[in-house]
Amino acid sequence: MKKQALILALALSALAPGAQAQNHWARSWNASPLAAAPDRRPPTLKDVTVRQVVRVSAGGERFRLRLTNEYGLTAARIGRVRIVQLADDGAPVPGAARDLTFDGAAGALLAPEAPLLSDPVDLALPALSRLSISLYLPDEVADPTIHLLGLSSAWIAPGDQTAAAELTDPTLVTQRLLISGVDVERAEAGRVIVTLGDSITDGANGTRDADRRWPDLLARRLQAAGLTSVAVANAGISGNRILKPKPGLGVAALARFDRDVLALPGATDVIVLEGVNDFGMAWRDHDPQPPTPADLIAGYRQMIARAHAAGLKIRLATILPFKDANYWSEQGEATRQAVNTWIRANTEADGLIDFDAVMRDPAQPLKLAAAYDSGDHLHPNDAGFRAMADAIDLTPYR
Repeated sequence: MKKQALILALALSALAPGAQAQNHWARSWNASPLAAAPDRRPPTLKDVTVRQVVRVSAGGERFRLRLTNEYGLTAARIGRVRIVQLADDGAPVPGAARDLTFDGAAGALLAPEAPLLSDPVDLALPALSRLSISLYLPDEVADPTIHLLGLSSAWIAPGDQTAAAELTDPTLVTQRLLISGVDVERAEAGRVIVTLGDSITDGANGTRDADRRWPDLLARRLQAAGLTSVAVANAGISGNRILKPKPGLGVAALARFDRDVLALPGATDVIVLEGVNDFGMAWRDHDPQPPTPADLIAGYRQMIARAHAAGLKIRLATILPFKDANYWSEQGEATRQAVNTWIRANTEADGLIDFDAVMRDPAQPLKLAAAYDSGDHLHPNDAGFRAMADAIDLTPYR
């Protein structure tokens, strides 16, 4: 009897909710939020539909949308949200349109200075899927939270046109507005690589609507290599710095590390490419206290410690050459060289990605190679972003 009772107890425990297989959420698309500077605000957002297109990295059995009002001082009302999966040619995938809900309701109130997750959407997303996201905003959103460099066409149109196949009287914008993430749900935990960086990670000067930022191309490489459970979440912000914030360019990396890296669902790894704006802007803006190599190294070491404390692996990337950029200086170059030397030699991080070695001109190593230069001697072009993505060893993510 005791043996039968034990077997019965084990059988019942296996059926208990807590014993069932648990699926895992992973951030598959990301745009780090920031406040809109007065000279970079979008058009008035009142009684309008905002339509934006994103491309996820890894796929999942269900997904959810993360809205953001994290820099809004007042609540923002969402009247309706409709998501449509798009085919490679941009046409809607038949049967792949859904109206999102929030606690079962069609609309929602975004609290001041807070994000909001939608209810899970019962629609399987293949890897590298593109989604059209339409938000109807019935009331004015006075202080919209944005991502400045969307590098993707978006449209603002009058009224509720969330269900329209084509918008009437749209205005083109290229910012991300009120959206900051798409999470996918899957049976395996997999990995999520967060790419923390500045405009180079954000894709500045890349081709719009082409998804050719180096994190985008890394996501493609991972999928092609059979690493289908590895997602890539881009946490680049143009103009971002490690140590000091600058209005309109996001809080500094050290200040946003917890929110934009550690808090992302499923985050397991982070690649850090930051620093050039710290010493470049300091020289251009005549900062009386420009950062020293020791200051920046202390910042990197803080990120290493915080990543490890949260169980993440962290890899540091060397800073790209930037001679002839509009904020290059001999002092900044000396700082870059010292920081890169430390990055190559340090044993605290979990690995190195030597973007400097990949991207420099062999004949003039202080400059970007001409084939990779977008023209401003700071930001890579599409070919440069491809070279960066190809330079990343995939072994740690297997």
